[in-house]
Amino acid sequence: MVKLPINSSKPVDAILVLGGSIQREMYAATLASQSPDLPIIISQGSKEPCIWQIFQRQLAPNKKVWLEKCANSTFENFVFSVPLLHRWGVHKVKVITSGTHLPRAKWLAQIHLGAQGMAVEIEIVKEWGVPGNRESTLKTQLDVARSLIWAVLSQIVHPPCFNLIPLNEVNLSAWEQEGFVCEHQGGV
Repeated sequence: MVKLPINSSKPVDAILVLGGSIQREMYAATLASQSPDLPIIISQGSKEPCIWQIFQRQLAPNKKVWLEKCANSTFENFVFSVPLLHRWGVHKVKVITSGTHLPRAKWLAQIHLGAQGMAVEIEIVKEWGVPGNRESTLKTQLDVARSLIWAVLSQIVHPPCFNLIPLNEVNLSAWEQEGFVCEHQGGV
């Protein structure tokens, strides 16, 4: 935590995309084009070939993009992504979310990343249509409470994600044989 004030003045050196909206993944492709050296984690986003096609369509580099497929909630987005960011030596993380995901996503980011000395910058992506998630006061309170507990535990416990896929290794032809459908808004 002592590093937090120092790290808040540093430039962003990684991007974490919270899954739940293909709009966020489209924005991540734009950021990858603008800052190709920044590593990007897309935590439990769309199906792999959908994200791959979005990056291809935008001619965005995908060598530093990782698809984290272990999380099943916003809380777990951080539980599984933060240890990876920590191993990479990240100081400041840009967290991509949407307005319908606030304030919970922001508070969880500040707790989980802050507990590891990482500063947070929140970037809001506009969504179209009906949001995929509903924020309730109870859900927010429960997630904040368990995040505060996890902030202490995470100093000694670092759960690995064994389903981490480099975007540049997605096998599109295998997916095409299996069949897949992408979110309509992605246009892929």
